[in-house]
Amino acid sequence: MRVPLSWLREYVDLPATETGRDVQAKLISAGLEVETVEQLGHDLKGPLVVGQVLTIEELEGFKKPIRFCTVDVGQANGTGEPQEIVCGARNFAVGDKVVVVLPGAVLPGNFAIAARKTYGKTSHGMICSGDELGMGDDGSHGIIVLPQETEVGKDAIELLELVDEVLDIAVTANRGDCLSIRGVARETAIAYGLPLRDPALLDVPGPNAFGYPVQVSDPVGCDRFTARTVTGLSPEARSPLWLQRRLQKVGMRPISLAVDVTNYVMMEVGQPLHAYDRTLVQGTIGVRRATEGEKLVTLDGVERTLHTEDLVITDERGPIGLAGVMGGANTEIADHAESEGTTDVVIEAAHFDAVSIARTARRHKLSSEASKRFERGVDPQASSAAAQRTVDLLMLLAGGTAEAGVTEVIAPSAPHTIAVPADHPDKVAGVVYGRETVVRRLQEIGCDVYGQDELIVTVPSWRPDLGEGNDLAEEVIRLEGYENLPSTLPKPPSGRGLTHRQRLHRRVGRALAGAGYVEAPNYPFVGEQVFDQLGLDADDPARRVVRLTNPLNDEEPALRTSLLPGLLAALRRNDGRGSHDLALFETGLVFLPREEQGVAGQLPVDRRPTAEEIAAIDAVLPEQPRHVAAVLAGAREQAGWWGKGRPADWADAVEAARTVAAETGAELIVRKGQYGPWHPGRCAELAVVTDGTERVVGHAGELHPRVLKALGLPARTSAMELDLDVLEQAGDDTPRAPAISTFPVATQDVALVVDAYVPHADVEAALREGAGELLEAIRLFDVYENAEQLGDGRKSLAYALRFRAGDRTLTVDEASAARDAAVALAGERTGAVLRG
Repeated sequence: MRVPLSWLREYVDLPATETGRDVQAKLISAGLEVETVEQLGHDLKGPLVVGQVLTIEELEGFKKPIRFCTVDVGQANGTGEPQEIVCGARNFAVGDKVVVVLPGAVLPGNFAIAARKTYGKTSHGMICSGDELGMGDDGSHGIIVLPQETEVGKDAIELLELVDEVLDIAVTANRGDCLSIRGVARETAIAYGLPLRDPALLDVPGPNAFGYPVQVSDPVGCDRFTARTVTGLSPEARSPLWLQRRLQKVGMRPISLAVDVTNYVMMEVGQPLHAYDRTLVQGTIGVRRATEGEKLVTLDGVERTLHTEDLVITDERGPIGLAGVMGGANTEIADHAESEGTTDVVIEAAHFDAVSIARTARRHKLSSEASKRFERGVDPQASSAAAQRTVDLLMLLAGGTAEAGVTEVIAPSAPHTIAVPADHPDKVAGVVYGRETVVRRLQEIGCDVYGQDELIVTVPSWRPDLGEGNDLAEEVIRLEGYENLPSTLPKPPSGRGLTHRQRLHRRVGRALAGAGYVEAPNYPFVGEQVFDQLGLDADDPARRVVRLTNPLNDEEPALRTSLLPGLLAALRRNDGRGSHDLALFETGLVFLPREEQGVAGQLPVDRRPTAEEIAAIDAVLPEQPRHVAAVLAGAREQAGWWGKGRPADWADAVEAARTVAAETGAELIVRKGQYGPWHPGRCAELAVVTDGTERVVGHAGELHPRVLKALGLPARTSAMELDLDVLEQAGDDTPRAPAISTFPVATQDVALVVDAYVPHADVEAALREGAGELLEAIRLFDVYENAEQLGDGRKSLAYALRFRAGDRTLTVDEASAARDAAVALAGERTGAVLRG
């Protein structure tokens, strides 16, 4: 909401020395978010005067139309002689009054004006448009043409109110009253302790039987409808300069007198209004819900198909307006520039249901100044005053006559009353305000207050956001000043720290960060098309998702069942911005729907929920295991003087999984696998043993080329994902000191030839089991493939075996026997033979 300080001063007698910055500080202290104070005309310097065009000479031979004009500016130029000016605009004629800037002036943007030769003539100044003066669009798209009664030579800076301060206020959803000058003036008056001249306090005639006929069929959607009629308007009448300037300062474009007046009153009082051309309205004006499939062409020229929940204004033909949002084109007020302008208007000032208007505006993607106000709450008691203010202005500015008929359709309602202890704000704020202060502050915002220890508070009609005692407490606290609240740090109970699970998650994150990964948390939302891009089977359990009824993004309406979509999107985004060597990780929850869907009940707010109530909520929530995932692309080791470096590959993804498993204390089983997005020849299946049962906890390896293409990822991108909760169950992360033996180690190397398809993990497992208790460690240190020496489809795996006994020094025969037993078992299980 843009609030000109000059307009605000009409309703609050602010000290003359108060600037926009001073008012901003006061309103911010009172809880309003004043974002900026715009200084209009601060860089404008005259002379800027009113002139009258005497002659116009069309200059020929140029690419665009150019005119050489003489303009009478009175004595403003010091000589009284006509001012010669070159101008390219064509929306003015001889005899028109225009705005002239003379040499020596400075326009907004530090644009200095001087006499200069152009198009073969010397131009002594400029004839100005609204944009050149920083006024904004006035609808003319050209030179400002002033009313004929404007005095030649008059100071245009004062005439056009070019110097002002405008407060830009970010109005929160609960403060619809501040979407008007009236509401901001009330807050300003309270902040300064000054009286308010309420523009809605007008003498309004009572309703009678002679008003324009109105029938409200939906009193829930429209609980108040006021209609007034004004006839005999001059079709040539234009909005005066002061009205146009005020509309421009609040960010609205002047259109025509009748429309400008309704917009002006809306900004002033906060009540949206609509004016209908009476000659185009046929029969009774009605308010009802739309019929499914009904059509309406709104003022923006768009034909809209209506929904049964849309509230519409009708006449005997059908809809003529989308209630509270936008009027219809079939009853539009004719512009003053047209040959036959509107002379008779019916003025609508109604109060509509906030939820209904909000849904209609969103359904049709049609946000208007009116809908913004109805959504946030409009004062229902102000409709008759707003209609009267509109009538008065139309009579004053267009010479119209108000018909005696006044229509008011009102659904009965009672004022909202709240009972609250007088010391309730004290308890909420932790500050003793006292009853007198509480009552005074509530009365300042318009409440009627009765009672002593128990206050009976009647909420003013312009504050529909005040619904309970805590809202009243908030009003007292904000007006007394949030900055006056004591700052007290909370004291946590002693003896409580991180849980075992929390400590484990932190250790996992630190371990991956230490391995060179960067944490990249993502939103837990996905679109179901990503499962096709990842290559998941149609019956894959990961495709069963929990869908949101109110997603932040319609393209991502489901909760994730894997961390990979978010991480891969982060990798793609960073790669696209020039960071090609990437290693990212995330730990977070995934959401798995239960087989039987249930509906969660509502927990109480007046007491702590019982264990049974919490358990009932948990029983219908989706399962939420915590996963850990990592993705890699580009170089894993940079090239330099120390070496060539190397790219990230599938083995790095497997190593990341081993790093996580080591932190949990679980023994990770790594074997060849095939699943979803991973390349079938470069995918490791990861498993652990828990409660005597082997469980698959994830996969790691290089992603399939089809997945890389579908997601726009770099070549050879690798990834891993693990179920961290299952790893925690399988592991024992109790710190264990390493066993240091006093006896020497015996090392034996073996090179085994196996078929190329045999996994290294199977060979290692057989060697480990066959070597028995004497085996301390085993390490694969070489993989060799040569068809001439080994044969087609064969490979050589070389292992270093370390043997040690805890009570003696091993003999060569003992170490050799253990090695031979290991080789024998590997040969039996995998077909391995010693390389000769």
